[in-house]
Amino acid sequence: MNDPRARKASQAALMASADDTEATFYEALQQGDLVRLMTVWADDEEIACVHPGGPRVVGPVAVRAAFEAVLTQGPIDISVHHVRRLEQAHMAVHHVTELVRAVTPEGPQTAYVMATNVYVRTEQGWRMVAHHASPGLSQELPDIVEPRGVLH
Repeated sequence: MNDPRARKASQAALMASADDTEATFYEALQQGDLVRLMTVWADDEEIACVHPGGPRVVGPVAVRAAFEAVLTQGPIDISVHHVRRLEQAHMAVHHVTELVRAVTPEGPQTAYVMATNVYVRTEQGWRMVAHHASPGLSQELPDIVEPRGVLH
């Protein structure tokens, strides 16, 4: 299956929800699998990605190049915590805390990254259209949540 569209169609069953697409995205990062990672993205020239502290990259070629650069060091030890979801029939926005671990010349390092992932429902299943990650912090910050009012 060399045709990227055919590959995406075959993945649709695996990405029947925004949660499935998100799981595939992070599994691909954990495995250092650029081909699989790109299957989660929508076939749209306006897809966009912002890596921590980096510029906005727009379009499939630029997004692929950005992730290829990230994965040159190999798989990423990343896990997702504290997912907050806003979902509609054809669009979902997930705010997540990413826990990223890396071995550096200074030793093991851990960073907490706040990220927003946006998904749309397409004919090929749910696909990512945006990933925006903030610079990492050495400690996890709590969410600041507005108290909910009492319904009458």
